[in-house]
Amino acid sequence: MARILKDYLSISLKADVLTDKVDFSQIFGRSAPVHIEIGSGRATFLLNQARSCPQIDFLGIEWASRYYRYAVDRIGRWSLNNVRLLRTDAADFLARFVPDNSVDCFHIYFPDPWPKKRHNKRRIINPANTRQMLRCLKAAGLIKTATDHPDYFQQIRKTLIEQDSGFEEIEFALPAGAAQGEWVGSNFERKYLKQQRPIFSLAVRKL
Repeated sequence: MARILKDYLSISLKADVLTDKVDFSQIFGRSAPVHIEIGSGRATFLLNQARSCPQIDFLGIEWASRYYRYAVDRIGRWSLNNVRLLRTDAADFLARFVPDNSVDCFHIYFPDPWPKKRHNKRRIINPANTRQMLRCLKAAGLIKTATDHPDYFQQIRKTLIEQDSGFEEIEFALPAGAAQGEWVGSNFERKYLKQQRPIFSLAVRKL
């Protein structure tokens, strides 16, 4: 029997009520560092990292309804007070609702590679979205990303560090949920590792 997924109102944010720039201290009920994961999937990364780092507030953005509902139920069952989840278009949310200098780190793990050439413009890590993330990040804020798609990784490197992007490359620090041989410890990564796909990772810091 399939598990009944519960909507935890303390966890799930509703995109349709947003009208202006968000106040993270109001959303989380405290002032703390803010990390945003774009494409949180089933929230495996969020769950492990939020449990390991209770001093940090995490916002997960997921567009797919089935993953979003599962993630809300999962985080809610663990009663994690430092995680919120939002179902919305991440690029639109960044551009319209995230204040300047308000985010400490963006996590973007195994984003949709949109492999067909005519669809490449839909990739979340592109020059326009990178400029938005740069605006949103605090001084010395981070972007951490990983992908199994070599062509997309080349674009990511070019966008984040090979152009005058405002970032510098730094060492990729492994998150709490990464087991031996993993970079992130997400469901997608574990699936791809079983398929023996190479994983490419990158971390950059705002200059």
